[in-house]
Amino acid sequence: MPLLWYALLGLLFAGYLVLAGYDYGVGLLLARCDTPAAHRARLTALGPFLLGNEVWLVAAVGILFGAFPTLEGELLSGHYPAVAGALVGVILVTVGVQLRSRPTAPAARRGWDRVIVAGSALATFGWGALLAGLLQGLPIDATGHVTGQTHLATPFVAATGLALLTLAAAHGATFLTLRLPAADAPATARLARRLLVGALAAVATATALGLLSDRVRAATHQPLPAVLLVVALVGALLAARAALRRGRPGVALAATGATLALPVALVGAARWPAALVSTVDPAATVTVTGAAASGPTLQLLGWLLLPLLPALLGFQAMCWWVFRGRTDGRAPVYW
Repeated sequence: MPLLWYALLGLLFAGYLVLAGYDYGVGLLLARCDTPAAHRARLTALGPFLLGNEVWLVAAVGILFGAFPTLEGELLSGHYPAVAGALVGVILVTVGVQLRSRPTAPAARRGWDRVIVAGSALATFGWGALLAGLLQGLPIDATGHVTGQTHLATPFVAATGLALLTLAAAHGATFLTLRLPAADAPATARLARRLLVGALAAVATATALGLLSDRVRAATHQPLPAVLLVVALVGALLAARAALRRGRPGVALAATGATLALPVALVGAARWPAALVSTVDPAATVTVTGAAASGPTLQLLGWLLLPLLPALLGFQAMCWWVFRGRTDGRAPVYW
């Protein structure tokens, strides 16, 4: 039972990164827009999906709080700067998108655009730092509590945060290739291909720093799955670039989405059966079973989740079906 809930937690958080990843990616790309019309076109392409995508984060947090109360406490306290920064970023993006169209002054709209860019950068970097912090372990002492926050100040954490930021930017550009008017698709596809090269370099840098880090090596209990998932991530980046070159943005979007889901799977698989690895006292390492709530609590949560999960998936599928075309009304080529 705990394994099932742990997998569900990872699935929901991975789904959030995949879906909200192109929200933040589009937000990051506003920094490259030269005209107000380009800003409006990108936000129009994104608009129908924004709030629905963030529901996945709410669902993941609900599972974390209900099914893993021990994990929730130490995970958040051990990564407070990263989580707080990411949540501030989420709020800034939502507020910026909602309020950008209210003011009529161009200067005010440019100000809200900067808020969206800053929020997107904070959100993506913060979630990347959280994943990196989990992968390299935490200083959990014999009392079972995390001591300090300096464990996040490492080159590996910084590189992973930047890698997730570049992955989101490439994902957002690929999403725009699918959604913007057909006349804009070739230029957007070229931008996406360049960003994929940058993302590949960022992933390679983070991987190299992880291999050189004593903390990461010590916290990795399952090295083979970790290596295979890194290889799969690189393969997804290459597949996305090839699909864009062939004019298949739908395939490319699925591939870039995989690049944002695979890091979550990597973190979960590399540390198994541990949920939180202690770098101070091995006896303080928290296992998935030890972090889970009691059996009756998990059963009750299961009955509550049973109608909610299909509703969440159905709502997401409905959004994509209703808004499946380009913003100029033309149908894109998915495959």
